[in-house]
Amino acid sequence: MPKNSTIFVCAECGATSPRWLGRCPSCGKFNTMAEEAVKQEKSAPSSRPSVYSAPRATKLKDVRFERYDRTPSGISEFDTVLGGGIVAGSLVLLGGDPGIGKSTLLTQIAAHLSLNNRVLYFSAEESCSQVKMRAERLKLECEDFMIVNDTCIDNLENELDGVKFCIIDSIQAVYTDDLTSSAGSVGQVRECATKLMRIAKSRGITFFIVGHVTKEGALAGPKVLEHIMDTVLYFEGENQENYRILRAVKNRFGNVSEVGVFEMTGEGIIAVTDYSGIFLSESRGQEAGCAVTPAQTGNRCMNVEVQALVSKSSFGQPRRMPLGIDYNKLVLLIAVLEKRCSVPLWSSDVYINVMGGIKLNEPACDLAVCAALASAQCDVPIDKYTAVFGEVGLTGEVRAVSYAEKRVQECVKMGFKRVILPAKNMKSVAKYADKISIVPVLYVNSMIKMLFKNEN
Repeated sequence: MPKNSTIFVCAECGATSPRWLGRCPSCGKFNTMAEEAVKQEKSAPSSRPSVYSAPRATKLKDVRFERYDRTPSGISEFDTVLGGGIVAGSLVLLGGDPGIGKSTLLTQIAAHLSLNNRVLYFSAEESCSQVKMRAERLKLECEDFMIVNDTCIDNLENELDGVKFCIIDSIQAVYTDDLTSSAGSVGQVRECATKLMRIAKSRGITFFIVGHVTKEGALAGPKVLEHIMDTVLYFEGENQENYRILRAVKNRFGNVSEVGVFEMTGEGIIAVTDYSGIFLSESRGQEAGCAVTPAQTGNRCMNVEVQALVSKSSFGQPRRMPLGIDYNKLVLLIAVLEKRCSVPLWSSDVYINVMGGIKLNEPACDLAVCAALASAQCDVPIDKYTAVFGEVGLTGEVRAVSYAEKRVQECVKMGFKRVILPAKNMKSVAKYADKISIVPVLYVNSMIKMLFKNEN
C-alpha cells in the first residue's frame, strides 16, 4: 500500500512546508499553516501544456480582439455589479455568511437562464429535492433546469455536454480524487478551482461558485482561490433585515466598486432601484448630526446619509467609533475640526454611522462627515434638502473631487434644493444653477459658518 505523508499548506498563499511553522516563510502571515494528508506516489496532474504544444509569443498588434457578449441574468442589480451582464467562459465567486441568500439568488438566476440555455446546478450540500423545494417556494419556471447531487468534482465533466452555465454549491464541499485530503482543505479548494478554470476557459462555460466565509468575514480557503476567479462578489447584510448588498471586490470585466441592493421577500430576492428608503432616514432634517452626501459607487451615484453622535466622555480617553468610513479618516477629520474650525471634540466620544451598510471609501465624503460632526456638536440639524460633498485637507481646505457633475445631477433628481461643494468644481456644475442652489466653499470653516450662522 502506498504510504501517506502530511504536509503543511499556507491558507493565504498556498506555500507548503514539511513541518508546521508559526509564520509562513512566503507571505509572512501567522497561524496560517494547515496540515494535509497526501500520497507520495500520486500527485495532482499538471495543468501546464507540453513543450511541443506550448503557444508561441505574438505581437500585441497581431492579437485578435475578442468581444465579450453579455447575457442578462434576469436581475438588473446583479447585471450592474457584473458590469452589464454575464460574460461567457468566466468564473464568478459569490461569498457570504450562512443564510444570507447565496443559493436563493443563484437559483433564481439559473431558472431565468434555463429558459434559453442549458443550465446545470451541481449541488454538493443539498439534495435534489431540497433544491426543487426552494424553486417551488420561489415559484420559478424551470422545466429545463438540470440538477445533480454529487461531491466529486471529477464527475462534473460527464454532465457538461451542451451546458452554458453551471453553478457549484459550494466549492468547500466538493473534492477531487487526485488528492487524499478532505473536502474544504486548502489543497482541495485550490485544485478544484483550478479544474473549473480549465473547463471554463477551454469550453466557454460560465461557472457560478458559492464560497463560504470565515468568522472574520473573509472567504474560506487559500487566497489563490480569489486570484483564479474572474469576478469575486460578497453578499452582505443581516439575517434579521430584508435588505442585502452585493459588492464586487474583483471584476475583470467591469468596475470593482459596483454595489447592488436587493430585498429579501417571500417570493425570493428582488432588485431595489429606489435607494431613498434605505440610505436616507425619515427623520433627516429634524435631528442634529445628519448630513447627506452623493456617493459615487462604481458607475452609479446614490445619496447616502452620514449620521454623527457626539457625547461627553466618561473616561480619560475619548472613543472614536466609525461604521462605514475608515477609522484613521475619522481621526484626521476630528483633528481638522478642532485645529482649523475650533470645534471642541477632544473630550467627547464620537460615533459615525453610514446608513444602509454602505462603506464610503472615497475622499468626497470628507466634507459630509465634518458637517455631521459639527451639527452634532452644535445640536443644530441640517436642512433635509441640503447635500454636501468634497475632500478635506489638513489645512482645512476643501479640495475638488471627481464626478462633481454626476453628483449634482443626482441631487437634482432626488429633489434636493441646495448642494455644498468645493469651489474648484463650480465651473463644471454651473449649468445646474437654475435647478438647484449651488454653494461653493473653499474651507471647512466657511461651510460651518454658513450652515450654523446663528450659532456660536
